[in-house]
Formats: sequence, C-alpha cells, structure tokens
Amino acid sequence: MYADSTAVVGPLAAFDEPHSYDLCEEHALRLTAPLGWDLVRAEGDLAAPGPSSDDILALADAVREAARPAQHEERPADQPTGRRGHLRVLPPSTP
Repeated sequence: MYADSTAVVGPLAAFDEPHSYDLCEEHALRLTAPLGWDLVRAEGDLAAPGPSSDDILALADAVREAARPAQHEERPADQPTGRRGHLRVLPPSTP
C-alpha cells in the first residue's frame, strides 16, 4: 500500500538500482518523505567519494595515449592520402 512505504537515505549506491536516486549531500540532508511514509536515515558519509587510484591511472593512460605521435604510413605519391565521405584528399603535385 502507498501509505505503508519507506524512504531510505544513505550513502551513494555502488551500482544502479531501480527506484533509487543519487542526491547531493545538501539535498539528502533536507529530504522529507510523503505523509504516512517512514523515513530511515542510514548511517554513513553522504558526501561523494573522491577519485580512486583506478580513476587516476585511467586518466594518466588516456593522457599518455593522446600524447603519442601519430603513426604515418608510407604511400605512393599518386595514391590518395585519405577519404572522407565522397571526397578524397590528393597529395600536392610535384613540378
């Protein structure tokens, strides 16, 4: 029954759950439940966790990958250098 429902406020979920929502700390502290509902406030830190070492390592790997020089393939002078849709890029003609 709708009037016998319970709202639970606690730390951020580690994974997605149906019918659950992540709130910032300010809104989690100010949340109220509808009339007739029970409101349970679970113990724990409501603040969002900081970046983990996995996040920092993934960011460092992405930066390293982006900083790598691009590998250029050797192509014959008369072969187009690239294709984009229906257009082709041709190398400049040599005199």
